[in-house]
Amino acid sequence: RRSKEVRGHYRYHWQSHNVKQSGVDDMVLLSKINEDAIVENLKKRYMDDFIFTYIGPVLISVNPFKQMPYFGEKEIEMYQGAAQYENPPHIYALADNMYRNMMIDRENQCVIISKVTFNFKFLKKYLYHVKDIILQSNPLLEAFGNAKTVRNNNSSRFGKYVEIQFSSGGEPDGGKISNFLLEKSRVVMRNPGERSFHIFYQVRMRTRDQKSSLGITKLDYYSYLNQSGSYKVDDINDKHDFQETLHAMDVIGISGMDRTLVLQIVAGILHLGNIGFKEAGNYAAVENDEFLAFPAFLLGIDQHRLKEKLTSRKIDGKWGGKSESIDVTLNVEQACFTRDALSKALHARVFDYLVESINKAMVKDHQELNIGVLDIYGFEIFQKNGFEQFCINFVNEKLQQIFIELTLKAEQEEYVQEGIRWTPIEYFNNKIVCDLIEKIKSNTYPLSVSCPVESHGRVDGLYTLRSSHDRKGFCERNRDVLFTDLIELMQSSEIPFIRALFPENLNAEKKGRPTTAGSKIKKQANDLVSTLMKCTPHYIRCIKPNETKKPKDWEESRVKHQVEYLGLKENIRVRRAGYAYRRVFRKFLNRYAILTKESWPTWRGDERQGVLHLLRSVNMDQDQYQLGHTKIFIKAPESLFLLEETRERKFDGYARAIQTAWRKYCARKKYVQMREEASDLLLNRKERRRHSLDRNFVGDYLGMDDRPELRQFVGKREKIDFADKVNKFDRRFKSIKRDLILTPKSVYLIGREKVKQGPEKGMVKEVLKRKIDVEKIMAVSLSTMQDDFMILHEEEYDSLLECVFKTEVISLLARRYEERTQKKLPLKFSTTLEMKLKKEGWGPWNAGGARQVQFIQGQGDVAVLRPSNKMLQVSIGPGLPKNSLAHQNGGLKNANHTVNQRNSQHHSNQRPTPGNTARPFLPTNVSQLKDRGSRQAPQQTNLDFLKVPDQGAAGAHRQSTNRPTPGGGRPKPAPKPKPQVPQCKALYAYDAQDTDELSFNADDIIDIIKEDASGWWTGRLRGKQGLFPNNYVTKI
Repeated sequence: RRSKEVRGHYRYHWQSHNVKQSGVDDMVLLSKINEDAIVENLKKRYMDDFIFTYIGPVLISVNPFKQMPYFGEKEIEMYQGAAQYENPPHIYALADNMYRNMMIDRENQCVIISKVTFNFKFLKKYLYHVKDIILQSNPLLEAFGNAKTVRNNNSSRFGKYVEIQFSSGGEPDGGKISNFLLEKSRVVMRNPGERSFHIFYQVRMRTRDQKSSLGITKLDYYSYLNQSGSYKVDDINDKHDFQETLHAMDVIGISGMDRTLVLQIVAGILHLGNIGFKEAGNYAAVENDEFLAFPAFLLGIDQHRLKEKLTSRKIDGKWGGKSESIDVTLNVEQACFTRDALSKALHARVFDYLVESINKAMVKDHQELNIGVLDIYGFEIFQKNGFEQFCINFVNEKLQQIFIELTLKAEQEEYVQEGIRWTPIEYFNNKIVCDLIEKIKSNTYPLSVSCPVESHGRVDGLYTLRSSHDRKGFCERNRDVLFTDLIELMQSSEIPFIRALFPENLNAEKKGRPTTAGSKIKKQANDLVSTLMKCTPHYIRCIKPNETKKPKDWEESRVKHQVEYLGLKENIRVRRAGYAYRRVFRKFLNRYAILTKESWPTWRGDERQGVLHLLRSVNMDQDQYQLGHTKIFIKAPESLFLLEETRERKFDGYARAIQTAWRKYCARKKYVQMREEASDLLLNRKERRRHSLDRNFVGDYLGMDDRPELRQFVGKREKIDFADKVNKFDRRFKSIKRDLILTPKSVYLIGREKVKQGPEKGMVKEVLKRKIDVEKIMAVSLSTMQDDFMILHEEEYDSLLECVFKTEVISLLARRYEERTQKKLPLKFSTTLEMKLKKEGWGPWNAGGARQVQFIQGQGDVAVLRPSNKMLQVSIGPGLPKNSLAHQNGGLKNANHTVNQRNSQHHSNQRPTPGNTARPFLPTNVSQLKDRGSRQAPQQTNLDFLKVPDQGAAGAHRQSTNRPTPGGGRPKPAPKPKPQVPQCKALYAYDAQDTDELSFNADDIIDIIKEDASGWWTGRLRGKQGLFPNNYVTKI
């Protein structure tokens, strides 16, 4: 297959990689389809650190319990724009597929991740590559919503659906997070060996003064934390994570004051848990009033009122049509429940505030396209399963129902509806059980009302009813009611932030029974399913290989159990017998219209015939597709790749044509700008040579890409701004050839020396003679005449150079100098230039000294050098005026709008009469009229026109029409003039770099066929036509 170039390196088809093959990448290719074969394939790949496997478009992920090396920037680049099977299975491939489907079909996408938060983080890294706010939300939500469980050290104890919103052009420009199923009960109780939410352990990492103000001390001091006996986790650094949490708050725009108050509430919850109760005459009383002070202080409420609301409750009742309130004193169990309810409510509302803050930071006025990512903790079965596990497992059953509906049931039904030949495949559908759970009546089930019975049902393939759930505490946790006394208490807080967390209107009339936790979860689950069904779903099925949380530990029975429940065998069978790709005829035609002229831009016939036309254009085998009533079905992914690659080649060809035109335009614009900038540097300060005004800048005149012997002296990643041969003059004004190279950082002068010893003795090698950092250049001196001399001034010593393309190199040097120093490059112009010499030894008698270069008016365009002891005299004729500028089309113009006398040499060899500047100019084509007249007139004066013929005018006409005598002195007709072709003279020799270029020597005359603003002209020399650079020639 073809290779793709990606930012300097090549990416090849994955099958050409010299890598170990472990099992099969796509389990559709398994030779045997049963649970044992699936488990064995997953095990082979897992043991060789291949954690991802495909079942068609479904991604299977096995938790490695260690950091894997293939989640970096390199992999992100590798998977962008690649087809699914071009690279090994990866979550980045799924993410890229979602993004491309969204852009192609203009439809919202979603991915449903089961069980493990591991995948979600790396999926976000790919999708949110440029969205810092969404990325930073992760450590913040993890701090308040994740905890250590017996099976996962960083288990997400809440569900979230994250929508990444995109503009119509595909740029991520917004987002939204919806949270549900927060396990609030973890704040007040948990299983042995587990931890509460991470933030309760992170808060201890504040400074000593901050901890003192919050009453933070050792973790075992707090009743809410010491009940499980677990405080530290091996692979979690609470101190580092706490800094990430604070940084995340800052990124999403939570102010410093609000950050402090959030942590103050966290500490207040810990102190609330230390309030104990004792029995006092069948009623509850606070064991020690000292424990009331700190939570009251941190929450900004009255200590006595806190005590009152924890031990009593106001109950509203109706008696005989009248409403009245009764204060009821609570027993110890009820008081503990009230305290815990307040703690759970505080944490839940802070969590909702954080989610709302994240959403505000990503708010977008209108929604165009989005990709949704559902991350929810998976099925949970513990030795003791409570209300929370029941709710978690119910939501997972609903998600499994979506998977069954769309990957097994709907797909088979679609084949039947479209008239595709199909043999039905049996599978277990859990819809009947989900419906049963939701429809159980009033006093039987928590998802309907309040108090359930113990559930010991056994249904094959279902986690929710396959395990037993302890009904103890179901009723209390299901009620999930925060009594009005506690809301009133928090609304009385002196802290506005805390009051804002409890916005309820307690004066509003209460109607109906309060909602339960079960009914809320049921509504959230159904809303979630409704949202997901509006998107095009993608799936990540997560498998946990062991309970030890150790890498390379494989528990066969556990994995097989998950494979059975997830329905992977049935999924493989449907994918194997089915079709990998299906599209409505119209969408298919729109996608691949570019393949043929007949279908572009729109197919104007029967859609079915249009689809067949496109398939025949790529010679697809007939057994690789079927046409339904409204859709096309393509069997193998390879057949789809054929279409995609053909389409891509078509687009690539058109894109190259557009790029060529665009680059040509940009290059022309850039060269015009560079030429103008260069002219501005020398304007009114130096005479100009004609060819330096209207030529384009090439930069690299040495072909540095093919000169490794020169490239070795330049940094690997340094760009070459300018490279050409120059003459360098020493202290005796002796000329030496050097290669001058300018990069954004330095100026290099490279010479050649003969090797004096060693195996390469006698060979001539390139040697770096001098390197000057751009910012260390103090000034550049030039004369005011048209010569090519310049002096680079540096603190140690100066360099006198003669450079043909001095204007170009100085303009580039001036730009780089300003970039490095934020100052303008000092340019000095004078007819006498000073040059500081290099010290050749030690002591005052070997001081460097100085030299002068003097410029005088001479004749011609070639400089004449007369060196003396300490002075070099340069004589050169006058150039173009100092105020000469270049037109954008390459012609000359004068800054003062005066007529350049040299310009008239193209039209007339006569000089204008001095002193006649006041009279108007005659037309410039006088010489052409003279030439035309001279061609028509005879060499000697003919006075025959003075003769009057005897026959008169008519007789003369008749005589002229008679046939002349052969050879009777009739003059020979003038030859037909050859068409005049513009020509140019080569200033320098040029060796062709390609077959379509011309080679020429200095002083060769070249016919100009076509001039182009890009700098490459078309010409003819010695019968050959080709391209040549216009800066090597001058027009004749």
